[in-house]
Amino acid sequence: MKSKLLTIAAATASLLLTDCAQNPVSGNPNFVTMSESQEVQVGRKEDVKVRQQYGVYDDKALQKYVNDVGQRLAKESHRPALQYTFTVVDSPEINAFALPGGYIYITRGIMSYLNSEAELAGVIGHEIGHVTARHSVQQMSAATAAGVGATLLEIFVPVLRNQVGDSAINLLGNALLSGYGRDHELEADRLGAQYLSRSGYDPQAMIKVVGVLKNQELFDAEVAKTEGREPRAYHGVFASHPDADTRLQQVIAEAGKPAPGATRINQEEFLRVIDKLVFADSPAQGTIRNGNFYHVDFGLALTFPRDWKIRNQPANVTATNTANDAIIDLRGAGPAQGSPLDALRKALRGNLGPEATQLSINGLQAAVTTTSMQGKPTRVALVFLGKSAFLIGGQAKTAQAMQRALPEINAAINSFRTIGDAERALARPLTLRVINAAKDTRFAELARHSPLGKNAVSHLRLINGMYPNGEPLAGQPLKVIE
Repeated sequence: MKSKLLTIAAATASLLLTDCAQNPVSGNPNFVTMSESQEVQVGRKEDVKVRQQYGVYDDKALQKYVNDVGQRLAKESHRPALQYTFTVVDSPEINAFALPGGYIYITRGIMSYLNSEAELAGVIGHEIGHVTARHSVQQMSAATAAGVGATLLEIFVPVLRNQVGDSAINLLGNALLSGYGRDHELEADRLGAQYLSRSGYDPQAMIKVVGVLKNQELFDAEVAKTEGREPRAYHGVFASHPDADTRLQQVIAEAGKPAPGATRINQEEFLRVIDKLVFADSPAQGTIRNGNFYHVDFGLALTFPRDWKIRNQPANVTATNTANDAIIDLRGAGPAQGSPLDALRKALRGNLGPEATQLSINGLQAAVTTTSMQGKPTRVALVFLGKSAFLIGGQAKTAQAMQRALPEINAAINSFRTIGDAERALARPLTLRVINAAKDTRFAELARHSPLGKNAVSHLRLINGMYPNGEPLAGQPLKVIE
């Protein structure tokens, strides 16, 4: 969770000039709303916001390694003259994405699930394919033509598609756009496979990458059953496993094969680079342990209701109830200035309810009100902690849902506290380590000593590319979480 809500502005109207440009890949005309120079200008502007929103992962060796792989592929692409940038962002999300103009991002989270440089190249090549085919420009043009008031980052950045950046609390909004469709995703896979082949990687690594994402989807479905929620989709354009997807197999085969003896795998080097990688939550965004949220840098702790689904996002932390009709949101609200009541009024843009009260929450100055935000009943508290202010909002879809959820919302608000010494120890980040399997190493035994919880066996198989029922061989490098 970042220290404040970052407002993401839409592209300026001066950039929205219709341009019938030739697609760099197909050679066919594209009716788009920006030229290539404008595309680069937009990407450069939004790159600053992505870096602010996520943070750049603090590992120079890893950043250089990823950039070197990316630049190698970019030179073999349909747009080699673009100045590409490849950045690992500090997010546990399992994803990668691209902005217009060659700005490509790989989340720290997806790195943990890859098992070779060739697979990393597959992820990067896919995103380069989106850039070279100008999919992002076409997507933005379509949104503009349709009159959808979406910002660039809401269109292109997966984790932001359900967030709206210009409201202090807007918790239950729907996604504006669903991202790329199957045709664009398949084209990006086809182009990525071409760039792999031209760079000396086996294009079949693209199949493995999609398999990593599909296995993640299957694993999440397994976990979702136990948590009573809907599973997430990863590269969800594939209904079946990629090994059985005829169209995907076809587009990858079109890439051909690299020259004999030139196939890059580089598993050992890749595993060396990601050894000691932070796994799951980052200390910069706080950590979640057993329903508690801890942020050492801010010095805060908060307990979410039991059985609510918690999600630690770049700008905030949310928890949704099992009925999916109420949500709690914790986020920064800027410096602690004036009185808590004045700060709450400012954060809500004057939209205080009929009753607004100043009080103390666990010895901290605070203010609380019950109001309505975008027609939904909302309970909001603002708390001063040190030099910072924090908003804790609870919102429900209906008055009846709010009545049911209000006791748990109030309990979460009243749990906001200064972090204790014992809690600081609990907030220690998890770390990925690479070991070598012994002759008798089994995932069940590794899981007994793992902090990954009740799904540890499946999770360890997943990060090692052996999901759902594989076992390691003697001497094989294995990723474990400590």
